[in-house]
Amino acid sequence: MTEPNPPLLQHYGALFRHPVEVSPALEFDERQNAPVMEECRLPLIDLSALIKHHNERERLACSTAICRASSEWGFFQVVNHGISPELLGTMKKEQMKLFQSPFESKASCGLLNNSYRWGTPTATYPKQFSWSEAFHIPLTKISEEACYGEFSSLREVMKEFAAAMSELARLLAGILAENLGHQKGVFEDICDESTCFIRLNRYPACPISPEMFGLVPHTDSDFLTILYQDQVGGLQLMKNSKWVAVKPNQDALIVNIGDLFQAWSNDVYKSVEHKVMANRTTERYSIAYFLCPSYDSLIGSCRDPSIYRKFTFGEYRSQVQEDVRKNGYKVGLPRFLV
Repeated sequence: MTEPNPPLLQHYGALFRHPVEVSPALEFDERQNAPVMEECRLPLIDLSALIKHHNERERLACSTAICRASSEWGFFQVVNHGISPELLGTMKKEQMKLFQSPFESKASCGLLNNSYRWGTPTATYPKQFSWSEAFHIPLTKISEEACYGEFSSLREVMKEFAAAMSELARLLAGILAENLGHQKGVFEDICDESTCFIRLNRYPACPISPEMFGLVPHTDSDFLTILYQDQVGGLQLMKNSKWVAVKPNQDALIVNIGDLFQAWSNDVYKSVEHKVMANRTTERYSIAYFLCPSYDSLIGSCRDPSIYRKFTFGEYRSQVQEDVRKNGYKVGLPRFLV
């Protein structure tokens, strides 16, 4: 079988053929499929003042913009971020080569730490289904030759890409920590390769519905995420209680706050619900870097009175996985309110 696409249509159709009783409490909010009324331009932040060590006034202005966007939007985009267009372009070409290989090969040959996933295995009804495929790779496995099989040319560019994204993520996290009164190096001790991930995403063209999720509505369970995406579009986020579409910017990377930073900042920074909508005619590619702490790291609010009880990242991940297994979606931070 040389077809690259996973059997998404068959799996999706099976959810209709075998309906289950769904409690109203488990249904997505009606706004999940509400039509998008506008296209937004995320706050655009030039990082050259941080990357090139400009004067303190320019650095402060840049840092202030990052913190404001993290509080008001939970999302922003960055340019002059220090990652070369050549590296990003090479990474995209290698990613496409990987995903265009036969489905059977991706699913069965143990590529990239056997991290290949498609659709939504836990879905029990159509609104839980994601029309996508992905490799979700721990940073600790990126250097291992055995993970790459015939895709050996992916290894070197993946190592360079992961190192660059990791450096950028720590720079941004340090700025956000400083704003809360912490040392900017606080994340060097609690975030390491053992729990940080890179996720390679492909969203095949979806002929059956313009309202099909490429990725179901969710918030990220990390400190922050950096996204490199193509120009197809499809990313949407919740802003002022309605969905808005994010206009792609070929020169920018997108950054969003995760649940852990919202809890750690005592809700100063916002982990915002977002989703990807599948495209009827065009496939979409993206790559996400997730900055995560070690599993035994204690997440506690940095200010009193604390909104959330203290919890470890391992505890949080386990609870999210259990929620998804039982309900088909994550409950997330509300479970950890004081």
